[in-house]
Amino acid sequence: MSRRPDRRRDATDAIFADEVGIEYGVYGAFRLRSAYQPIFTPRSGTLAAVAVEGLIEPHRAGRPVAPPVFFDGIAASDRLFVETMCRMLHLRNFRNMGVEGLDLFFNYNPLVNDHPGRALAEIRLMTRHLGDFDLHPGMLVCEITEQAADDKVLVSLVHEMRRHGIRIAIDDFGTGHSTEERIALLAPDIVKIDGTWFAQFCRHAAAERFFRPLVSMLHDRGAKVLVEGIEQSVHLRVALDGGVDLLQGFHLARPALAGTIFNEEPLSIEALLGMDNKVVPLHQRR
Repeated sequence: MSRRPDRRRDATDAIFADEVGIEYGVYGAFRLRSAYQPIFTPRSGTLAAVAVEGLIEPHRAGRPVAPPVFFDGIAASDRLFVETMCRMLHLRNFRNMGVEGLDLFFNYNPLVNDHPGRALAEIRLMTRHLGDFDLHPGMLVCEITEQAADDKVLVSLVHEMRRHGIRIAIDDFGTGHSTEERIALLAPDIVKIDGTWFAQFCRHAAAERFFRPLVSMLHDRGAKVLVEGIEQSVHLRVALDGGVDLLQGFHLARPALAGTIFNEEPLSIEALLGMDNKVVPLHQRR
């Protein structure tokens, strides 16, 4: 008997719950666990958490594995299955954070689904079941993570998500296919500045002066600006001086596994600007 193609497997069959109700996925020798990294906005001399990004922490033999090691080893025929499972885990585990008023960013790679009709159907199915996880579309921000997709396909996917009330973020601006032309085409709600690109940019003496016009241009396009990869105080200073709306990175908070305690206390900008290569401990493990 021939094996059914992987892209038609039901991801829910590979999702289980631990003894306290936190859900995890199983793929081969790996257990996949949701982790959430806070996203902050400047507010009266502090940074306040307003959202989290869902990320996967793979485990093998009880030990965490670097995500690239896991994702690079996924067979092409399984990529849609794994991405769907990861997204479902983030949606299902989000309510276990116990914090009201946070938005959820999730990644979406349009290239893993090679059939536009199935991709649209997948979006409709996801939105239909949001209520089962105590979510509504207005809480969700979809990060388009692969910009090499055909423009017509991207436009149709973005239109479908917007039709259901999901906001759109373009990831990795400053690298690859994430360009001003793509911004004009998709009119995203949020543009994420690539962290690696931004770190290199911050090494220039006039970084603040040159970054401000870029942020202004994106604001003029109707998008909020999020800088990811904030790992040093200089990154935070350049981002704040540039007038960005949202910030994310290890200098502010590391991702924490689903089920850990979330500290809602705002962070002092003055204290963060006086630190280098340190991490503010936002979370404590259960």
